[in-house]
Amino acid sequence: MPHSRIAVTGSTGLIGAALVRSLRADGHEVVRLVRHPARSGDEVEWDPKRSYVDVAGLVGCDAVVHLAGAGVGDHRWTEAYKREIRDSRVLGTAAIADAVASLDTPPKVLLAGSAIGFYGDTGDRAVDESAPPGDGFLPSVCVEWEEATAAAEEAGVRTVHARTGLVVAREGGAWGRLFPLFRAGLGGRMGNGRQYWSFIALHDHIAAMRHILDTPELSGAVNLTGPDPVTNAEVTAAMGRVLRRPTLFTAPAPALRIALGDFAGDVLGSQRVLPGRLLDAGFSFAFPGIDAAIRAALR
Repeated sequence: MPHSRIAVTGSTGLIGAALVRSLRADGHEVVRLVRHPARSGDEVEWDPKRSYVDVAGLVGCDAVVHLAGAGVGDHRWTEAYKREIRDSRVLGTAAIADAVASLDTPPKVLLAGSAIGFYGDTGDRAVDESAPPGDGFLPSVCVEWEEATAAAEEAGVRTVHARTGLVVAREGGAWGRLFPLFRAGLGGRMGNGRQYWSFIALHDHIAAMRHILDTPELSGAVNLTGPDPVTNAEVTAAMGRVLRRPTLFTAPAPALRIALGDFAGDVLGSQRVLPGRLLDAGFSFAFPGIDAAIRAALR
């Protein structure tokens, strides 16, 4: 895209903050949707719980990137927090889609967050965007999450659902919790270690989002994962190699279920997800392998 005006929700999160830095470094004008009255010219107020968006702040935007949502692994999955996970995604996305659709001149593209949780546990079976949703809590949330963009799609806005995998980054997310453990020599495999982890380096994730914004042919679901998913045991070995630490500890499945509750099922589940549509659209990964992705995070 030429120098553009782009609105971003979730701009303080791991991915959102990195995306804002990348866009601004290339001269794009970024407006950030925030949950308080706007305090500067680059802020737009919104409140997903009230389905409120200050639509005037979106006027002139060429693209909207919607990344906001409660962290899946931030709290134990009580029934109340499961509602928070769902509502923060579904209600927030519907509010953004409605706001986009209401504009006299809507943006060219809405890039909305989603997750590979859509596919559920795939075991050893590799899946791409053509696979149906899985069973369970996260697949059902992802289905509703993606359906919530309907208003924008009906208004003719190119809409992309970015199904994100495990982002390898030092600053946050799942890997942000792993790095301190492995640095301390306390890292190890989880459960039997045979479950697949579909990872993507943070650098590649941001580059993929930029590629999506720049590629008018891309719409619908796009997997944001690396091209070579690896097992948890392979992740453990790679962390040990790169950090030069022992990886003798294990977290048995029963202990994880006690500590994490329902979320343990997703930690122990296997997701072998491939970025079929990204590759078909000509995207090239800078850090396709797990060792390279970990080293990139440390830089």
